[in-house]
Amino acid sequence: MKLTKTSFEGLFILEPTILKDDRGFFMESHNQKQLEALGIASTFVQDNHSLSRKGVIRGLHFQNPPHQQTKLIRSISGEILDVVVDIRKKSLTYGEHFSIILSANNARQLFVPPGFAHGFAALTNNAEILYKCDQFYHKNAEGGLPYNDPNLKIDWQLDQSEIIISDKDKVHPAFKGFQSQF
Repeated sequence: MKLTKTSFEGLFILEPTILKDDRGFFMESHNQKQLEALGIASTFVQDNHSLSRKGVIRGLHFQNPPHQQTKLIRSISGEILDVVVDIRKKSLTYGEHFSIILSANNARQLFVPPGFAHGFAALTNNAEILYKCDQFYHKNAEGGLPYNDPNLKIDWQLDQSEIIISDKDKVHPAFKGFQSQF
């Protein structure tokens, strides 16, 4: 497995080794010993699976302390724009965002430490993602930021007419005035 650092502390891109032949391919999408060898000590306790049609934006979500989550995100079908926003108050990249295309074809994974709001946009129909979490979900700890917050300036790579948002994601408080618990 190859680890690529980003300009955000603790945020990594992981690329598994893929063995291909005329039958198809094989890869280890998760190997705890390999992650530990790369300096990642998270133990995952929950897997989430999401299917979205083109234009769906889910997020930007996070779990507040003490239920903050580390996530390992990958696409198993289709293509998504995966986006994180640094909400760690003491971070040099506080309020900045990072985005990456995750697809079944590129097999990249994004390792997201606690202190990031996370969301994604389905760029294709039938975009399926799997993501691992190192803490269980707690409804009372959930938080979010608006996907279209003007202070975040995120380009979701979709036309406004294509965007589909849940009612829950339409009412997150703005980043300006946001009081991070991280």
